[in-house]
Amino acid sequence: MYKIAVIAGTRPEAIKMAPIVKELEKTDGFECHLVATAQHRDMLDQVLELFDIEPFCDLDIMRANQDLTHVTTGVLHGMQKYISFGKPDMILVQGDTTTTYSAALAAFYAKIPVGYVEAGLRTWDRFSPWPEEANRQMTTSLCDIHYPPTQLSCDNLLAEKVSREDICITGNTAIDALNITIKNVANAPSHFDDGKTGILVTAHRRENHGEPIRDICGALLDIADALPDVQIVYPVHFNPNIQGPVRNLLGHRDDIKLIDPVDYTEFVKLMSDCKLILSDSGGVQEEAPSLNKPVLVMRESTERPEGVDSGAVKLVGTDRKLITETALELLNNESAYNAMAAASNPYGDGLASKRIVYRIGKFFDMDMEDPGEFTV
Repeated sequence: MYKIAVIAGTRPEAIKMAPIVKELEKTDGFECHLVATAQHRDMLDQVLELFDIEPFCDLDIMRANQDLTHVTTGVLHGMQKYISFGKPDMILVQGDTTTTYSAALAAFYAKIPVGYVEAGLRTWDRFSPWPEEANRQMTTSLCDIHYPPTQLSCDNLLAEKVSREDICITGNTAIDALNITIKNVANAPSHFDDGKTGILVTAHRRENHGEPIRDICGALLDIADALPDVQIVYPVHFNPNIQGPVRNLLGHRDDIKLIDPVDYTEFVKLMSDCKLILSDSGGVQEEAPSLNKPVLVMRESTERPEGVDSGAVKLVGTDRKLITETALELLNNESAYNAMAAASNPYGDGLASKRIVYRIGKFFDMDMEDPGEFTV
């Protein structure tokens, strides 16, 4: 019986790791340990409850006004303690958070093999997004198996001299999680009023703190002023650097509904019900094309250019005028909107977790059925 530790510290990590946990739990020969770092406490717990996952170990590192140094050292110390008593045979990390890098580093120090889910995403600018791009590159150097979601991500790894034998293209587990969740959205509450053109907004990333988030809020005001039938719904991240400016600038508007972060089922319902999504989130870029929803990405660069290339996503940065003009063009021009909405999703087919578990089994010379690599 091989013990596989699955690490999750934030809501996006938990969403993308949940299908892998479920796949490991039903596969003979594996014992799955979900290790929660709780880099984001409440939002992580929402997802674990939704997918009915109980942590084997909870590091509970989150503190008020925590900085990256606290998160890094908290994960390192917590993982050291877990490794000493959990004795995992492999550790799986996902994505680009400080939890991701710190857990991989702790595993490296203990000489435990590391599998990297969603490997190979790159902007090639270590300060954009910050600190995520640096986390990705540093994590890659510590890992033994790499699970890039697409061929482009695989090519990035090959360019960094990762051996092709250590790479398995899987698609993104975000699509696996979406396929599980979409079956339950009918019972989720709706936040958009009947007859309104719904716009869903998510914006929280560190590089958008300060002036960028104020510019984003300005664009939302301009869009609402230009289109009387629009209703904007914005689940506002708990980070005070987001809460403060967003509620100060937008809290007075009846046509802009500011709500607390919702659970994943409710968020999928929001994506399903809206007309357009404005976001700085990575996961939304992957999920929305499966729901035929255009996404305007409010970042200066994206490590997910496949969506841009497919036409499902447009990069608009945080420029107030550009965000406003692009959103209004889509909402006023049916042919432009339909072109984006009809674009194919290049990110997955719902079998990523099966491919990941198969490749773990291969690492341990287990006899398992090969689901094949993901191809678009």
